[in-house]
Amino acid sequence: MKKIEAIIRPFKLDEVKIALVNAGIVGMTVSEVRGFGRQKGQTERYRGSEYTVEFLQKLRLDIVVEDDRVDMVVEKIVQAARTGEIGDGKIFVSPVERVVRIRTGETNDEAI
Repeated sequence: MKKIEAIIRPFKLDEVKIALVNAGIVGMTVSEVRGFGRQKGQTERYRGSEYTVEFLQKLRLDIVVEDDRVDMVVEKIVQAARTGEIGDGKIFVSPVERVVRIRTGETNDEAI
């Protein structure tokens, strides 16, 4: 099993969710996060004054899938979240050692 962590633009959430649901992904966790990468924040104007927003609003999606579905899920996220501009986000894939469904006690693939 693998955990896919995707950092995306907030306005892309619906497109990504639809793409994943259509691909048979039945669950994910979404968190509001703030950060920066190559974008290094952005300069904005308010009442004639410039100020720099150092940490940009993003969303983090956490999805755990079987090993054989990882490439498909990553591809669906990339296709749905891409704008072609700096700041589209990143995807991280990590191994998951164990999953337990609290309600039933099911483990690993059955718990996903």
